[in-house]
Amino acid sequence: MSLCGNLWTHLTPYFLSRTMEETSREAVATAVQRVAGMLQRSDQLDKVEQYRRREARKKASVEARLKAAIQSQLDGVRTGLTQLHSALLDVKDIQSSLADVSKDWRQSINTIENLKDVKDAVVQHSQLAAAVENLKNIFSVPEIVGETQQLIEQAELLQAHRKLMELECSRDDLMYEQYRMDSKNTSDMNLISIYFEDVQGLSDELAKQLWMVLQRSMVTVRRDPTMLVSVVRIIEREEKIDRRMVDRKKQTGFIPPGRPKKWKEKMFEVLEGTVSTRIEGTQAVTREADKMWLVRLLEITRKYVLDDLIVVKNLMVQCFPPHYNTFNRFFRLYHNAVSTRVKELTSEDLEANEIVSLLTWVLNTYKSVEMMGHPELCSECDIHQLEPLLPREVVDDLLSKYVKTFTSNITGWLRKALETDKKDWQKETEPEADQDGYYQTTLPAIVFQMFEQNLQVAAQIDGDFKEKVLKLCLKQMNTFLIRYREEAVSYKEEHLRDRQLPQCYVQYMIAIINNCQTFKESINSLKRKYSQSSGPTDSDAPIERTLNEVAKEGCQFLLDEVFLDLESHLNELLTRKWLTGSHAVDTICVTVEDYFNDFNKIKKPFNQEMTSEALRRVVVEYIKAVMQKRITFKNPDERKEGAERMMKEADQFKFLFRKLAAGEDTDWLCGAITAIAEVFKLTDPTLLFLEVSTLVSKYPDIREEHIQALLAVRGDASREMRQMIIGTLSENKVSHSGVTQSIFKDIAVPTIAMTTMTTMTSMATSKLLK
Repeated sequence: MSLCGNLWTHLTPYFLSRTMEETSREAVATAVQRVAGMLQRSDQLDKVEQYRRREARKKASVEARLKAAIQSQLDGVRTGLTQLHSALLDVKDIQSSLADVSKDWRQSINTIENLKDVKDAVVQHSQLAAAVENLKNIFSVPEIVGETQQLIEQAELLQAHRKLMELECSRDDLMYEQYRMDSKNTSDMNLISIYFEDVQGLSDELAKQLWMVLQRSMVTVRRDPTMLVSVVRIIEREEKIDRRMVDRKKQTGFIPPGRPKKWKEKMFEVLEGTVSTRIEGTQAVTREADKMWLVRLLEITRKYVLDDLIVVKNLMVQCFPPHYNTFNRFFRLYHNAVSTRVKELTSEDLEANEIVSLLTWVLNTYKSVEMMGHPELCSECDIHQLEPLLPREVVDDLLSKYVKTFTSNITGWLRKALETDKKDWQKETEPEADQDGYYQTTLPAIVFQMFEQNLQVAAQIDGDFKEKVLKLCLKQMNTFLIRYREEAVSYKEEHLRDRQLPQCYVQYMIAIINNCQTFKESINSLKRKYSQSSGPTDSDAPIERTLNEVAKEGCQFLLDEVFLDLESHLNELLTRKWLTGSHAVDTICVTVEDYFNDFNKIKKPFNQEMTSEALRRVVVEYIKAVMQKRITFKNPDERKEGAERMMKEADQFKFLFRKLAAGEDTDWLCGAITAIAEVFKLTDPTLLFLEVSTLVSKYPDIREEHIQALLAVRGDASREMRQMIIGTLSENKVSHSGVTQSIFKDIAVPTIAMTTMTTMTSMATSKLLK
């Protein structure tokens, strides 16, 4: 250190001189630059003296400020040195005083040892003073014990506890003084214990009363909250005494008998037991007595827990000190009690519907606004911090069991639902209609309610399980729809055996068709709601195909029903009776319109398809009547009359079709009848080829046998003319493969034998009708 100090002493002037030299050089350079800047022009030489005076003033000002700053620093250093000198003198004075104190302390040790007798006398005096102070209480112990017992019996708990505290204080003070005087003298200590032996019994009796009030706290807080407040105050007093006694034990080693009482811990144990007992006591019925026992139990539990927690929030919180965090404490107690109860329920042999009820309650209801998430409770707690009621492995076991049971039972459920729906088909009253007036049955709602219930449980677990249950439902749905189709066919066949039964066959067949659309919508709704992927499943195509088949077959069954009623009237068309003034077409139009009053209650798109098919079929049946050659016009008057009747009836069909088709273009269909009528109406046979050519150009799907039949009905076309017309048309045949609308391709022309039989049948029918 001395070497470094000497080196610094010698080097400091050197560094200072070097620094001053560098500063001087920088100042000279700066001054040269300033002077050069001032004297750049010749006229500035006149101001040299002015510049010199200005610079002199600046220099004088800087030197004055520098002197003031250095003087200030020197004054501060002088003051600091003075204070350091004063501090050094003070330290020397303190050192001298400490030496004197140490000397006096060593001299007083012997004096303190000589005061041992005085110390013992002070202790004895303190004991005697305590005895004198408690002498009155000691003599009145039996009397206070009796009064305390009476107060406890009268439920005057605060006053009873005050008396008890007096007794315990007297006993504890005497024991403490005895312990201080002679801790090994057990005989005197036992004597005090025997004299105060009733005090412990009073303490136990008071504790019983406190626990009884706490056990009935939910009732007590409604009727007499002051009683509960008194209990809490007593427990708080005892808690303070416990802490004081424990602290004294650490200092002296003495603690009174029965301390610490730990009544606060016991209070929480009693409250926990009360909550557990309340939850366990909710089961009033068993499965044997009530199949809905679990639903009833869970609902009672929900109501009890919610009601109790609202009471805790609104009433009980005010009865406990704020630091107890009363509501959160009760909230946890109820959660733990419910969790224990639910675990007990899972150990029972639960059925599938009971598993659904339990898991729905545990995973949905418990944290919903109906229970722990109730608006009155949300402000006091965070339900998201609650532990699950059931461990994950228990939930998985229940779900696995449920899936197995669901798989085995779902077929039975669907079969039962279908059997119930089939019974409805036989009713004499029409099925119910939805808000839009479409007929329907309850089958789709029942089926998808079953699926929805199971998917709701799956949706609360995880996406994979939800997807698994959804695929299982769709797979079972496909099997069910195949059976549904078979039953619809059986229903139609049963009706055909006796068309009078069932009375509402048409309406229920419409409901079956509408159910197919409802099934589609419900399936799509389930997939949107519960499927995580937007792609199709393996069951989508089969389900779609089966539903379309059921609906289209149902529409066909209804059309068959219509045309069974129209059969006799269709057989009258293009007959002699028809020519002389039949009302067959009027009846056909009225019958079709009457049926379509019911068909309007078919949902889209099947109603549109059915309307189009019905209109097409009416026209086809009409043209079939032409092709069956039931009549041959004998003269031009008959041909004219027949053609005009056909045109009139075509207009009737147009009017009907426009009314039923809701804006669809139906003129094209009826135009076929009008075009055929034009062929019949033609009076000049030489123009027959042109008229037939016009018909063929409008309806390219017409075949040679159709033209042969038309010419045969017309009755005036010779064999050569027919051959010429057919031959010419064959040479100029136009391909109709690209025709989107066709009508003649589905119309067969019967052979001669078939025509003869049909004519005979028509004649027989006409006679029967007459």
